[in-house]
Amino acid sequence: MAEALVTFVQSELAALADPDRAIQMAAYMKTDMPFYGVATPARAPIAREVKKRFPPVDDGEYRQNVLTLWRLAHREEKYLAVGYAWAFKRHVTFDQVDLYRRMIVEGAWWDLVDGVASPIVGKVVLDDPRRMRPVLEDWIDDEDLWLRRAALICQNGHKARTDHVMLFDFCLRRAAEKEFFIRKAIGWALRDYARTDPESVRTFLARYGDRLSGLSRREAGKHL
Repeated sequence: MAEALVTFVQSELAALADPDRAIQMAAYMKTDMPFYGVATPARAPIAREVKKRFPPVDDGEYRQNVLTLWRLAHREEKYLAVGYAWAFKRHVTFDQVDLYRRMIVEGAWWDLVDGVASPIVGKVVLDDPRRMRPVLEDWIDDEDLWLRRAALICQNGHKARTDHVMLFDFCLRRAAEKEFFIRKAIGWALRDYARTDPESVRTFLARYGDRLSGLSRREAGKHL
């Protein structure tokens, strides 16, 4: 299946390739990784067809197919890998967390990392919080900034199921960081939870806001 998957994806992307757009997309993402120049709306039908034609028969094939796409050279192929990983939710389990960790570390930029962290890792956090807690405790203090970012934003969208104690703890543990993507993640995570429990976020900001960067505070308070 893996060879047929690669052939299909590459032929479909090549047919839609736009060299001028590819240059613009790479410049916007500030990356040397090559693009075909196929924007998200044009990739969507490819992703749907991939899901229809290449469903994994088990967890092993799921992992193999994700990695097969992930290892390809172009960024759109990696986007499709992330989409494939999320498309088959019954395979999104704690046993695949090492795969998602690899994608976060190797992706090393917000467009790839966020697509893994918030929906995919986030689902595992909801489904298996007991085993995920020590994983996230490791990630929030990891030397890799993208793992730290993932630990901060993986609960986005969890609403009332958010572990707000962990969220607030993680925000404080990273509050002194000067890295833009961490400061932004703190604000984004707090802003997301504020839609569910604005009073808790207001209280947190009143008590600890002076420890956060201006960026984090502004992002957190946008809808308060």
